[in-house]
Amino acid sequence: MLISLNIENFALVDRLEIRFGQGLNVLTGETGAGKSIILDALDAALGGKVSGRAVRTGADSARIEATFAMEPVLQDWLAAQDLEPLEDETLVCSREMTLGQGSVRSRSRVNGVVVNKQQMEDLRDRLVEITAQGQTVQLGQPSLQRDWLDSFGGAALMQQREVVAAAYAAFQQAAQALEKRRQMEQQRQQQLDLFEYQAKELSAANLSDPQELEQLEQERQRLSHTVELQQQSYQVYQALYQNDTGGNAAADLLGKAENWLTDMVRYDRDLEPVLDMVAEALARVQEAGRQINTYGEGLETDPERLEAVEQRIIQLKQICKKYGPTLAEAIAYAQRVQADVDALSDGGQSLEALEAQYAQRQQELAAACAQLTELRRAAAHTLEARIIEELKPLAMEKVQFQVEIMPVNPTAAGGDRITFLFSPNPGEPLQPLTAIASGGEMSRFLLALKVCFSQVDPIGTMVFDEIDVGVSGRVAQAIADKLHQLGSRHQVLCVTHQPLVAAMAHTHFRVDKQVIDPAAESTSKNDRRKAKATPEPVDPEPVDTDLLEGSEDVRTVVRVSQLSDEQRRHELAQLVGGNEEAIAFADSLLTQAASRQQDSGTKTVAKPRRNRG
Repeated sequence: MLISLNIENFALVDRLEIRFGQGLNVLTGETGAGKSIILDALDAALGGKVSGRAVRTGADSARIEATFAMEPVLQDWLAAQDLEPLEDETLVCSREMTLGQGSVRSRSRVNGVVVNKQQMEDLRDRLVEITAQGQTVQLGQPSLQRDWLDSFGGAALMQQREVVAAAYAAFQQAAQALEKRRQMEQQRQQQLDLFEYQAKELSAANLSDPQELEQLEQERQRLSHTVELQQQSYQVYQALYQNDTGGNAAADLLGKAENWLTDMVRYDRDLEPVLDMVAEALARVQEAGRQINTYGEGLETDPERLEAVEQRIIQLKQICKKYGPTLAEAIAYAQRVQADVDALSDGGQSLEALEAQYAQRQQELAAACAQLTELRRAAAHTLEARIIEELKPLAMEKVQFQVEIMPVNPTAAGGDRITFLFSPNPGEPLQPLTAIASGGEMSRFLLALKVCFSQVDPIGTMVFDEIDVGVSGRVAQAIADKLHQLGSRHQVLCVTHQPLVAAMAHTHFRVDKQVIDPAAESTSKNDRRKAKATPEPVDPEPVDTDLLEGSEDVRTVVRVSQLSDEQRRHELAQLVGGNEEAIAFADSLLTQAASRQQDSGTKTVAKPRRNRG
């Protein structure tokens, strides 16, 4: 359940905190007042798509924080993601958006820990179900209808769909292998001759080490300069260890320095570190002298090895030129060409073997699709009954609904085309949903569909953005009853213009746009605390925009107020028409709503909460 939503610098919102209640929460207000902005903010907090326009004009960044009550399924998800739960048994999803150069950068967090997009989408599916304006258009998409049916079918159906996807992938692989083999067969002998020649040449080259060419180049350098290396190693030995010309070698000089320092240390022990360094340097120089002497004595000219190395280098460079350009690439090509030789010479799978494998994979796919179709038929039968059951209270007593399942060429989603057929009136034939249903009927169908899904896959919070658009009268009351019924099992958030829907709410919010001058509106912290303890009036004090015309700081902001019982009367009256008769009608709506709630046994008393903007 969504506990609260905190919004800063998002769209027209400067700063806003809304605390939601259990059951049915409705948001009302004039058209364009910013009701959908609240739902957009919730969507953004849960990883929804945002643009640069999401950040309030004049601000560099925006932040949204949605707090949910902890549920067992959420605890399991946190554990799977190695995230720690909060001590107050809540789950906090936040989104920070920062304007960049022509774009917006964002970062999502769960309980203060940064998460990636995939994690956020996975968590979103466990938290809310958002039904937005215009979604009824999607009802006609066959792929979406198929996905809805599969989701309604439950875990067994979804598992079988994964089996079909795996079988389809295996079938595609077999089909590609067979097609490749058939294409190769057309030019098999010509290609086989070429590949065999290349494989023979590469095999004769005995390629194994990608670093061989580099190592041979180094060996050639050493063999080509043996005399110079002998002479230079002897000179290094003379300079380091033993100088035959009568001069001092480095070891001799360091030995003298060591002797002098040894005498000096007897008088000043602070020189001991210097003595240690000289002694160590003398030992290293002596060891270097011995090693260079051994190296020089071990050098021998080897013309035969030098010639062999040069011939090998020439061979490898020719191989690289033809099959490289690098030796590593030539080795990789040798492996590929040998595989091609095996395939063309039937060393690999023969054409007959590939055809047999293709037929087997095709049969396996057909069997998996057939089983998936049976599961879909069972799910469709249940969905048809459930949809009709849910639509009857929505003033569609004679409605007919059928899920048509027609065979098509198999894909990863199975071998069925799913079409929702619909007939709202007796005597009318079943036709595709979008071809016959009106806007109001589509809205009711979508609501019924969501109710059916909520029964098989319960979710904490369901969000409806003007699901009642295009309906009125008895249909509006039926939708209101259905939303209230949903509110008895879930938390429901609903943006509406229908007074009949708003009257059934457990918690009622009003959304307004206000024109403010931030400089004139600033208050001290004590004033803010005092304002927090004082309920806002349902009708904000009107602002004289003529007085603000000269101010460059005038801004439009969105404000949200939770309504008391008396404020709800006036708000419902405004939705009806705003005159005196509307007040009486509002009273009758509230009385009727209370009676319906009492009859359904789901009446909820919501504690008033302060929402600050």
